[in-house]
Amino acid sequence: MFTGIIETQGEVISTRQEGGNLTITIKSAMAAELKIDQSVSHNGVCLTVTGVEGDTYTTVAVAETLQKTNLGLLTPGQKVNLERAMVFNARIDGHLVQGHVDTTGTCISRESQDGSWLFRFQYPGEFAGLLVEKGSICLNGISLTIFDVTNSEFSVAIIPYTFEFTNIQYIEPGSSINLEFDILGKYVARQLSVRS
Repeated sequence: MFTGIIETQGEVISTRQEGGNLTITIKSAMAAELKIDQSVSHNGVCLTVTGVEGDTYTTVAVAETLQKTNLGLLTPGQKVNLERAMVFNARIDGHLVQGHVDTTGTCISRESQDGSWLFRFQYPGEFAGLLVEKGSICLNGISLTIFDVTNSEFSVAIIPYTFEFTNIQYIEPGSSINLEFDILGKYVARQLSVRS
């Protein structure tokens, strides 16, 4: 479990296709603190650390993950949002995030607002029942509040700190982003569908 509060960014050093899997090597200041088998959120995707060497580590995304996320689009030099698993005796500053991305969305607009930024995203309409006005979403691993929600679009406002310390600064119209919808909404939707 994660909180959607990004600890740092890593830089993709290399990607290597191995069958249906993608091995990703990342350079990060937190690499020295990681250990093999540890879970780390990468743009909101929970992946297991498979190797650590100096200031780099490796992880593997399987075919299922590559189909539902934007990790297959990663190239050397790109920045990745990183968060280690939450500690259960600490504050949850974001919201409960599983690191299980539901789908990808697309940035359709980005507007500077004199010190903050307004982004609008499009998402698959089949997930419309999981989004509520002023609800939570995890976008590339970042816990955010959504507004102006429709059956296929939503907006987020980004403060300067989040813009500077996450990879949302690189998101432009047309960019693909990972989306994980609020787990509480998913449980409610499931219960309602079972009762129908």
